[in-house]
Parts: sequence; structure tokens; C-alpha cells
Amino acid sequence: MEVKRLDKKIVGSVLVVTIVLISTTIYILAWHGDGTRDHRYAQMTSEASITLPRPRYDSEISIEEALLRRRSVREYTGEPLSLQELSQLLWATQGITGPRGLRTAPSAGALYPLEIYVVVGNVEGLDVGVYKYRPHEHSIQKVLEGDSRSVLAEAALGQSWVGRAAVDIVITAVYERTTGKYGERGVRYVHMEVGHAAQNLCLQATALDLGAVAVGAFHDEKVEETLNLPEEEKPLYIIAVGRRGASTSGSAD
Repeated sequence: MEVKRLDKKIVGSVLVVTIVLISTTIYILAWHGDGTRDHRYAQMTSEASITLPRPRYDSEISIEEALLRRRSVREYTGEPLSLQELSQLLWATQGITGPRGLRTAPSAGALYPLEIYVVVGNVEGLDVGVYKYRPHEHSIQKVLEGDSRSVLAEAALGQSWVGRAAVDIVITAVYERTTGKYGERGVRYVHMEVGHAAQNLCLQATALDLGAVAVGAFHDEKVEETLNLPEEEKPLYIIAVGRRGASTSGSAD
């Protein structure tokens, strides 16, 4: 009897240890390299990350010229973007610029509350779908199948250029990353930061001779539903990007 009881205790202990090990492994894998939790881990394990081409750190256009030429562009040719161009746009928005994980846009306390999604409709060699940018790996990972541009345009009060752009880059924020340290003042810091990131993106698009327009008018709940955002992420910006149409020189803003 004592032997049987001992065997049961051993089996029970092994089961507990196994469950703990499995749970720990899933817990570790469910965290990004940048310290944020991957709420879609169960859905995304079947989708491999796509490593983006290395971004360029120089250009034929100066920052002054990019500032001079930047305009909101709402008309596009319908031609695809290259994966290299997408890489450059995402790096400019939230790319890593140093060994300590610092990024292209300043962040209060280096807490980096922003998350970047790409609604892909027309990029060479890339399936349509919604992708999430991983700054530390400079990669993207598909989180949703299908072309969501038209649905996103409806969420953006019917602004048709959102549906016609080659890609729509959506910037969301997890406010708690910043307010956890700075309290209510952190909300202001997050809003400052999304402005920095959006301007980086628009200037990079200009340097690549692409057209971009920043969109702030949209139904938050519909954007959240379209991208299947986790509860803690709030959409702040949609930036439509495509190849400039022939009649875009007169854009007003």
C-alpha cells in the first residue's frame, strides 16, 4: 500500500511539474522581444514572422527638402509598393536606432506605448492582410487575413483614399505603459509621441516620393473591430500611403 501511495505521489508531482513547464513556455513565447505581451499568440503561432529588408540610413533628399515638399496626398496610381519601401516606412515610424532599444521617435521615459499595424492591399511579394510591426526584430507578422482597406475606409467616415491606398498604417497606443509612471499627464505624452511618429512616417514617404495623408477622423470602435485590437490598445491615427497620382501636386495641406 505504501508503495502504491508513493507511486501516486510521484505521478502527481510529475504531472504538476509538466503543467508548470508547459505553462511557463507558453507564457515566455507570448511576450514580444520589446517587452509587450502578444495577445494573439494562440492565433499567430501558425504565421511565421516576415523579416523586412534592412532600412537605408541615407537619402538623396535632405530633411529640409522633405519638409518643404511634404503635402497630404489623397490620389494614388494604384501601383504596388515594394517591400523595401514598406520596410523604410515602418522603420521611420518606430524603428530601433540603438543598442538600448531607443527608437526613431522620442518617448516619455522610453516606455514606447505605440503599436503599429499595416493594412496591406498592394505590396509586391506580400499577401493582403493586416500585419503587426515588431520593431526589435524589424519584422511583421500577419494577424488577420484578407483585404481590410474598404472596411477601414468605412470606419474612417467613408474617406475613400483609405480604401485606395496601397497600405494603411494604423498607430495604436497602450496608454497604461505611460500613465503607469506619469499618471494622467502620461495621456498627453502619448499624444505627443503619436504626433512624432506620424510626422516621421509622412517625411519618410515624401523622401521616397510616395504620397501619404494622415487621417484622424474615424469611429474608434469600428477601427478596433476591423483590426481585432485587444482591449488595452486604442487607435489614434490612420496614415494612408501609396504612389502619388498625377494630379496630387495641388494638395492643400
